[in-house]
Amino acid sequence: MKKILISTALCAATFLSAQIDLSSTRYGVTAGGTYSRVSNAHNPSGPLYSFYGGFLAMIPIGQNNQFFIQPEVEYLGAGESGKDKDAKGAVGYDAVYGNNYISIPLYFKGYFSEAESEFFAMAGPKFNFLINQNVKDAPLRYTVEGDPVTGVNGKAATFNFAVGLGVGYSYKRQLELTARYDLGLSNTYPGLENEKGSDSNIQKKKSEQVFSVGLSYVFQ
Repeated sequence: MKKILISTALCAATFLSAQIDLSSTRYGVTAGGTYSRVSNAHNPSGPLYSFYGGFLAMIPIGQNNQFFIQPEVEYLGAGESGKDKDAKGAVGYDAVYGNNYISIPLYFKGYFSEAESEFFAMAGPKFNFLINQNVKDAPLRYTVEGDPVTGVNGKAATFNFAVGLGVGYSYKRQLELTARYDLGLSNTYPGLENEKGSDSNIQKKKSEQVFSVGLSYVFQ
């Protein structure tokens, strides 16, 4: 089975390399708002609103102007807050756990037809590198031995891997509206597993999810 998967991947890579037209690459800018949460992390836990922005490239696959490889480099604001609607007034409700990344998505993008103005879908891996973590008003936490934890409340991992999915609409292949969902597959807060808390989820992996809506402008 492993040999079959490797052979399939090599065949796909060979096919794509033969079809990709780097000379016709177009470039653009992209920006939008984000809504993020982290599962099994702090308690209380609620959404955090932020933004993303950066640059993209559209690399054609084949000659039909329908399929593309779209790498991006962008700033991405994510994380969580303590604003659980069922925990108003609780300790930690005003907490903010902001994770700021340099994000490098690599999307496979397909338009539904060759029309100039058309819907599209895209999917691919995202590689998020932590720039800094901004924590405010976090409650005290303790180690499993009962000692108070000093420093950042739940230190974020320096690298976060996610899978991104998106749908959108393109106006004349220049102005595009996109809705994206990113599912984190790595542990956002590995340090929290060493801290004691009343939440039974404390030993589970902390997955960061980000929903975003934004606009892109692709230069001719």
